[in-house]
Amino acid sequence: MSKKTMTNIKCIVFVFLYIIVVQIIHTNSRTSNLWKLSVDGNIIEAANFQKLPYHPEDIIDDPIFNIITSTVHYGQSWTKRSMDTNYCTDCQNVTSSPEKREQVVLNQETTNNTKPPEDDEVLDCGKPVNFTYYDNLVGVANRLSHPNVPEPQVGLIFKKKSTDIDVAALERKLKKAKREKPKSVQLYNQIGNFWRLKGDTYKSIECFRRALAVSPHNAEVLLNLARVLFTLQYLDDAIYLTRRSLEVQPPDKSAWQQYFTLGEIFKAYGHYQEASLHMRHCLHLRPGFDPAVSALKDLEATPDNNIHIYTLLIIVCLVLGVLLVIISSMDSNLESEYPEVKGQRHFNRAMAMRSLKMGISPRAMRSKRYSGTSG
Repeated sequence: MSKKTMTNIKCIVFVFLYIIVVQIIHTNSRTSNLWKLSVDGNIIEAANFQKLPYHPEDIIDDPIFNIITSTVHYGQSWTKRSMDTNYCTDCQNVTSSPEKREQVVLNQETTNNTKPPEDDEVLDCGKPVNFTYYDNLVGVANRLSHPNVPEPQVGLIFKKKSTDIDVAALERKLKKAKREKPKSVQLYNQIGNFWRLKGDTYKSIECFRRALAVSPHNAEVLLNLARVLFTLQYLDDAIYLTRRSLEVQPPDKSAWQQYFTLGEIFKAYGHYQEASLHMRHCLHLRPGFDPAVSALKDLEATPDNNIHIYTLLIIVCLVLGVLLVIISSMDSNLESEYPEVKGQRHFNRAMAMRSLKMGISPRAMRSKRYSGTSG
């Protein structure tokens, strides 16, 4: 090995050792021992140790210690807090004592655990669910673009005798029920009806979706969602949900609401006979229901022109069908006659031309000459 190579190797080794020594000098090993658990199970700083080999004012801020000390026991879980929430903003010496710091944290926990005022509480059904079995319906899929349409008749659900209802009192009552049973399907249904009364279509649909995500065969929720879509004139979706609600309706409960809704939907379709049938069925299950009585009177007073229209359409279709059959038969007869005539004319013309050619051919002339000389 040459001297030049040995010199290069020595230089490389020297530079490597120099880098290691510089890193060791600039590394403060004390930062890894700035905190530990006390006898009481609390995390304390090295500045609070009884004996330190250096002065507390020389301690460098340790980010790992800050992360651990900012994690406090909040309620029944551990919560990460910012550094500002663990210190007193009015005094500077509170954090120097673990006992004072613990007292500050307990005071903050007590403040955070205090329930917000009732006026600041939001009446909703929580985070929207990701999927229900009825999301394929057009009216449900387009829930973000629906207009807000108030439904004042929903007040009959909350107050049977009159539609005049105290909305503020109802909202307070629902908020109280939400605090007591925040995950009740019946509560989701009632909050959805409340937003129908207020006119917030999106929130009402989301509440019904959340209820159907928990109980997909709830007849009452299905009917209320059908009513929302019927108000928005999604008639196909409304009639599907109403019939589904009628299928899953418990046998011990009356289905007059389903029949009344079906009557309204068929009336909107223009099928007055079916609408009258469902209205009568509704009145049979609940006699004296005023909306059904008035709707049935309107249906009976409306002339049923559907039969005449359908009869006229059938007659027109039959006449057109007969005309098409006659025209097609005439065309087939003409096509069958024309090829024979054309073929016959073509055949006669060919025979005539052939006869003319044979008449003036040299062989025919020679035969005529021979016949003349022989005679």
